[in-house]
Amino acid sequence: MIKSLRLTTLFLFVCLSVAAQQKITVEEIYAGAFRAKGMDELQSMKNTNQYTVLNTDRASRSMQIDLYDFATLKKVSTLIDTKNFPALGDGIDSYAFSSDEKMLLIANNSNQIFRHSFTADYFLYDLASKQLTKLFDYQIQEPTFSPDGKKIAFAKENNLYICDLASKNTTQITTDGKKNAVINGITDWVYEEEFAFVRAFDWSADSKKIGYIRFDESEVPEFSMSIFHKDLYPKIETFKYPKAGEKNSVVSLRLYDVVSKSNKEVKLGNYTDFYIPRIKWTNDANVLSVQVLNRHQDNLDLIFVDGNSASAKVVMNEKDKAYVDITDNLTFLKDNSFIWTSEKDGFNHIYVFDKSGKLKNQVTKGNWEVTNYYGFDEKTNTVFYQSTENGSINRDIFSISLSGKNKKRLTTKTGTSAATFSPNFDFYINSFSSATQPTLYTLNNAKDGKEIQSVVNNDALAAKLKAYDLPSKEFFVLKTDKGNELNAWILKPKNFDPNKKYPVFMYQYSGPGSQQVNNDWNSTDDYWFSMLTQQGYIVACVDGRGTGFKGADFKRVTQKELGKYEVEDQIDAAKVIGNYPYVDKSRIGIFGWSYGGFMSSNCILKGNGVFKMAIAVAPVTNWRFYDSVYTERYMQTPEENPTGYDENSPINHVDKLKGKFLLIHGSGDDNVHVQNSMQMMEALIQANKQFDSQIYPDNNHGIYGGKTRIQLYNKMTNFIKDNL
Repeated sequence: MIKSLRLTTLFLFVCLSVAAQQKITVEEIYAGAFRAKGMDELQSMKNTNQYTVLNTDRASRSMQIDLYDFATLKKVSTLIDTKNFPALGDGIDSYAFSSDEKMLLIANNSNQIFRHSFTADYFLYDLASKQLTKLFDYQIQEPTFSPDGKKIAFAKENNLYICDLASKNTTQITTDGKKNAVINGITDWVYEEEFAFVRAFDWSADSKKIGYIRFDESEVPEFSMSIFHKDLYPKIETFKYPKAGEKNSVVSLRLYDVVSKSNKEVKLGNYTDFYIPRIKWTNDANVLSVQVLNRHQDNLDLIFVDGNSASAKVVMNEKDKAYVDITDNLTFLKDNSFIWTSEKDGFNHIYVFDKSGKLKNQVTKGNWEVTNYYGFDEKTNTVFYQSTENGSINRDIFSISLSGKNKKRLTTKTGTSAATFSPNFDFYINSFSSATQPTLYTLNNAKDGKEIQSVVNNDALAAKLKAYDLPSKEFFVLKTDKGNELNAWILKPKNFDPNKKYPVFMYQYSGPGSQQVNNDWNSTDDYWFSMLTQQGYIVACVDGRGTGFKGADFKRVTQKELGKYEVEDQIDAAKVIGNYPYVDKSRIGIFGWSYGGFMSSNCILKGNGVFKMAIAVAPVTNWRFYDSVYTERYMQTPEENPTGYDENSPINHVDKLKGKFLLIHGSGDDNVHVQNSMQMMEALIQANKQFDSQIYPDNNHGIYGGKTRIQLYNKMTNFIKDNL
């Protein structure tokens, strides 16, 4: 009787435990049910020890830009509330202050162009008078206050303009802009995508000059996409897209004098086929800094241009046997000496140079990477930065003197910390998360890192997730049979039984300098991976050679052979995982998106005895189809490196397919064109190979909108369940 009672009790306990684990669904995940709270549009003020945040009042359906005090975290005021200004309609998309912080530029009704670029309606808001004025009755791009706050420069239809705020008079400063021909002050497609900036113009410190880049893309080959929508006849969208080895835009640097209204071209030197990936005025109102990069991207010159004579002088040069990474960390100090980050000693570190370009000091040193530069406090001679000193999967905040001494770690928790500093560098708002901790925002003292108080937490999300009893990532270093040590994580079902044999679903991205094995509160896909563990799968991720934050040699080993060592490492990792006693080595699958789709395609083909199935979303299938800047940085041109292109392109290995393969692409992908998947499909068809595919009409590289993501992830889930 007692034994029977115990068995009944045990049975009930097991039933209750199973029932207690609530099942997570694709619909919940991709409808945003588990989205973490953040601090939207957090901006540190420059003139006062305050910061602003864009808040939404769901009850009144309004948006506010609220001002807070760094020292107390108390709300000082609401700068603007959309409920008082019907003209703002749908709300505030983004905002920017004038240098004196007395006026705001507010973007509204934005219309996306490519990844970063958009046009929008813009409003000028006077903080003192509380007057809101719509600037123009047409949409513009990248409006930017002059430093004196009296003018705004902006772009419209490939030309640059200046609006005088007092008179409301607008002056057109370029006239030759034309779609698919000439662009002034706004980047072309490939610069926007690969050099990650849109505004290619900058004001001088005295508001008297504008430096800008002119793009002549008339000789760049065109790419066309059919746009289907719901019209009777599809439309054709045509834009300039330089594929590997094809002609790029011819770029030139121009100076516009606001007073004399004259334009002048800068003769940068004897460069041919080059890039201008950054321009920035120095603290000297008459000196413009320009970064010039050769087409191979292994030689970078930092040039100073005289604003009057337009004469150019190289002040610093950096070379690398593979490529030189572009940095946004160029910071000019009061005397025009400057801070720069570089990988020249094998790891990314901070350097300081005098105003003539002579090296004064290497500020940070060690076998770890500086991952973010936050700024320089001139009153204490202190640099603040983020780094991997506590392990390549973690991020911490540090301070150090410009001499390289007095280094302090300002964060104590193991995970990922990122900082927004107050203008006087007395405080910072720290965002911290880990694989087990949703993001926390705290106010910290910048002298010692001591936490002062909480700002925003995600306790409600953490409490909600308890009902689902999701597994935690186990981080480890996987050593392949070839001796390569690779960062990895694994997710096991919560009811994991070491005596069972589990199928394994591997996820990776693997692109140069990327990282997927990182200790932070990650993407929504992590919820999907957890959902798969609830359905009996183990999920694993391995960062192979070529990925980032472990030094330049580890990252650049893939040079001229993209897809060789990375694929080798995924296959070798799958073999190691397959030999775990609780893994069914005959049931290992792999998934990736973009570069990861290129990888998963290669893995199912080159690793056809290892992987049972693969899913490739928006993959590059031949690097000959991809853009010049990205591809040539790692591969040089197809003419220079034909075997590097051909031997590692999955489109050339379709005859090796044995497992189940799902190929997915958006037809409106302006980045990795659907041409990649179409040609892959044709190659598979001609090799008489069966495969599954899905095209998402008019969807771009992200494949989202409406219920698209829900349908996509349900499709992938079903494919996994049917084939793994």
